[in-house]
Amino acid sequence: MPEFSDGADVTKRDLRIALLAHRRSLPPPRRAEAAASVQAGLVALARRLRPARMTAYVPVGSEPGGSDLPAVLRAALPPEAELLLPVLLDDLDLDWAAYTDPESLRAAGRGLREPTGPPLGSVAVAGADLVVVPALAVDRRGFRLGRGGGSYDRALARVPATVPTVALLHDGELVEAVPAQAHDRPVGFVITPAEGLVAVPDVAQGASAGRTRVP
Repeated sequence: MPEFSDGADVTKRDLRIALLAHRRSLPPPRRAEAAASVQAGLVALARRLRPARMTAYVPVGSEPGGSDLPAVLRAALPPEAELLLPVLLDDLDLDWAAYTDPESLRAAGRGLREPTGPPLGSVAVAGADLVVVPALAVDRRGFRLGRGGGSYDRALARVPATVPTVALLHDGELVEAVPAQAHDRPVGFVITPAEGLVAVPDVAQGASAGRTRVP
C-alpha cells in the first residue's frame, strides 16, 4: 500500500490511481475476508444505533463491504426501519430509494446497482440516522477521497452535523492527509477490516465540525 505523508506532493488524481491499483491487486480471498470484517463492523454499529432510516450503497468491484452488503444490513435492521440506497442522477447528484431485497435492485450505468423503488428525492438523506458512504481513502481530519464526481460531497452537505457518517475502507486507506477543497465534506468515522469502527478525531470529537460521537 503506498504511503502518503503530509508533505507528499500528490494530487487527487495521483492518489486515485495508486489506491485503485492497490485495490485491484488484492486477491479474491483477501477481498472476501475484508468484506466480511467490514460487514461485521457495520452490522454491529447498526444494531447498536437501531436507526429508523439508514443509507448505504452497493459496493462494486474491489470496494470494501461486498456486493451483498445491502442484504446483510437489511437483515440487521428492525423490520420497520428504512434502508435507502443511492440513485445516480444525470448531474451526478444522488437521489435515494428504499432497498427491500436483492430483487429490488437493477443494473445501472458505471457498473452500479440501484434500487427500483419510488425515488424519495435528494433531500431524503437529511432524514437518516446513520449515513454510510464509499471512499478510496479518508484522512485524519475526516476528509475522504472519492471517485471525483462530487456526488457524496453534495449528499453529505445535506446531513445534519449530529448524524454519524461512516466511510468503508480497506486496510491502509486511513491516511494522514488527502488533498481537500472547500466543497469537500468530512466523515466522522471509518470502518476497516483490521481496526473495525474508528473515530476520525477532528470530526467525531467535534474539533472541526461538531459531529456527535457514536454511543
